[in-house]
Amino acid sequence: MKSETYDVEAEIEESHWWFVVRRELFGRLLKEFGPARSEPVLDIGTGTGANLRMLQVQGHNNVVGLDMSDAAIGYCASKGLGTVKKGDICDLPFPNSAFSFVFATDVIEHVDEDEKALREIRRVLTPGGKVLISVPAFPSIWGLQDEVSHHKRRYRMQLLVDRIKGADLVPITAFHFNFLLFAPIWLARQLFKITKPQIRSEAEVNSPLLNKLFMHIFRLDVGVARWLKPPFGVSILVVAERLRASDVTNPTSLEAR
Repeated sequence: MKSETYDVEAEIEESHWWFVVRRELFGRLLKEFGPARSEPVLDIGTGTGANLRMLQVQGHNNVVGLDMSDAAIGYCASKGLGTVKKGDICDLPFPNSAFSFVFATDVIEHVDEDEKALREIRRVLTPGGKVLISVPAFPSIWGLQDEVSHHKRRYRMQLLVDRIKGADLVPITAFHFNFLLFAPIWLARQLFKITKPQIRSEAEVNSPLLNKLFMHIFRLDVGVARWLKPPFGVSILVVAERLRASDVTNPTSLEAR
């Protein structure tokens, strides 16, 4: 991302509706699918520390972050969010089977070789370990935030699931979220293309009133998205698993999932 985008994120991630409710969603899924608090967790693409903050609040004490940006690493350090290493998702500086759980939230859309990145995630997962992946959805909603974040693509659900399966990871749950605000966000991005506002990030288009309103809407959204399975949304979330050897050799165990 552009350095000024990190500056904006660092200022707002603790209280902005998008970051707050997204953390709540990820936190619920971590409690459901994640490991014990002492088991190793990796957060790839830490940004300025949104996921690390959530993991810290939940009491996970064996967490490592990874980011390519010195600015992001510096912000995480200044917030006391633990160890963050510099490295590339396509060449993770960790041994095989090192982590029980991996976060790869809004990161694989930044790299040219997303399939290689997914294979690297599988490599560092323990057998039976899980990864939580989120990505921006629908190319039709491409906008300013994609540009300032240096995204390579926005995904459709089938493309993402196929690439996850191609990396020998098995999706457990997959759904769109932020569907209630899809139309307003699409419209806002069309207006931005016309008006070209001088802002560093779409997150700056906010106010206390808007933040409160969108917080309520987004909480409702993520509370029902997994169960409603809407056919669209601003983002896609997938939890996937690296199978154990026994799962591969025992087809019955797969059918029971």
